[in-house]
Amino acid sequence: MARPRILVVGAGFAGVECVRRLERTLAPGEAEIALVTPFSYQLYLPLLPQVASGVLTPQSVAVSLRRSRRHRTRIVPGGAIGVDTKAKVCVVRKITDEIVNEPYDYIVLAAGSVTRTFDIPGLIENARGMKTLAEAAYIRDHVISQLDLADASHDEEERASRLQFVVVGGGYAGTETAACLQLLTTNAVKHYPRLDPKLIRWHLIDIAPKLMPELGDKLGTSALEILRKRGIEVSLGVSVAEAGPDKVTFTDGRVLPSRTLIWTAGVAASPLISTLGAETVRGRLAVTPEMTLPGADGVFALGDAAAVPDLAKGGDAICPPTAQHAMRQGRKLADNIIASLRGSALQPYVHKDLGLVVDLGGRDAVSKPLGIELKGLPAQVAARGYHWAALRTNVAKTRVMTNWLLNAVAGDDFVRTGFQARKQATLRDFEYTDAYLSPEELRAHTAGVHTRG
Repeated sequence: MARPRILVVGAGFAGVECVRRLERTLAPGEAEIALVTPFSYQLYLPLLPQVASGVLTPQSVAVSLRRSRRHRTRIVPGGAIGVDTKAKVCVVRKITDEIVNEPYDYIVLAAGSVTRTFDIPGLIENARGMKTLAEAAYIRDHVISQLDLADASHDEEERASRLQFVVVGGGYAGTETAACLQLLTTNAVKHYPRLDPKLIRWHLIDIAPKLMPELGDKLGTSALEILRKRGIEVSLGVSVAEAGPDKVTFTDGRVLPSRTLIWTAGVAASPLISTLGAETVRGRLAVTPEMTLPGADGVFALGDAAAVPDLAKGGDAICPPTAQHAMRQGRKLADNIIASLRGSALQPYVHKDLGLVVDLGGRDAVSKPLGIELKGLPAQVAARGYHWAALRTNVAKTRVMTNWLLNAVAGDDFVRTGFQARKQATLRDFEYTDAYLSPEELRAHTAGVHTRG
């Protein structure tokens, strides 16, 4: 009798934790495990702003999936672009662009999320996100190149536009990105004697009335004061009306000469979710507390892709798309698949949020671990301690700690690699949001599978 096939889609926090638990718990003959991911690493997403600012190297936050001593999981190098739940087939576009079918008995949809965008003129063409390792590396190169080009320019208007930077999104990603990159330019400008430091301006804008409201009024206000003290101009209740290659128009009528627009205004579930034709909640798959998809045999979903009920809060609450929930959901979902294989009852996911940490670079941070409000150095210790402890391998922990210590002692060399230097990559280029099949294309592609079945 053939072994059951377990297919995990996505190598984020949820997917990797699920695979690790399956590998450790299942006997070799109980099931076949496969993982669909375009990259053979798990990205520690919360530390991307520190990669963009040069505090950490890209390798230190990309934890190899092939360090496992078991090597039981088959890695499929590509991205899932459609799922036919009736045929029990996942359609995968390999990194070679070859399209293949991956049949499954159980599928775990941990496809994560993409940068949420809106129908704003010029946004897709001229904004960059902070969602992938490539984007973080690109933004670092881009910011340093603006200093280089401004230093070499004799045109005052060009120089002004290159030295104004706009970050959209007052959540954790946007706030940390603006804070860390502002420190990068503040330190770098010391090595550009022709540039007036006062010309370098960072702008953080958000349509919400408060900065990081999840932290509460007190810590949110503290973060706002830290940013403004550094010279970052924070505008709340404002968004982008139009994005051009050399200027940004705000909804309050201001027109800012700028060649850098970093868009971090929230996330949306992976476009893969729309191929299933299932019920969604705020764009995420509506699943049971056991993380099963109602009406679809053998389909589980979790993390950013799923609206997992938050039983700890009760009511209609769903779990926020954070790493602490994703990791714990991955382990619980693996247990539920194992229970299903062995004929046991599935268990619901319950976890009380442990709090939030926000690293603003240097000695600045605001954190709320276990409901305790911290700021300054104690908050920084809590933030970095949490991130360090959450890294999956000792090698990753060693690299990150070494990077932190080296940066604290020696600083940055402000080197740009030339990554995509002559091509202005778009949000779609980085996140491949146009690679997915439509429901009609999916049905046509899997028609033969239905016929054979």
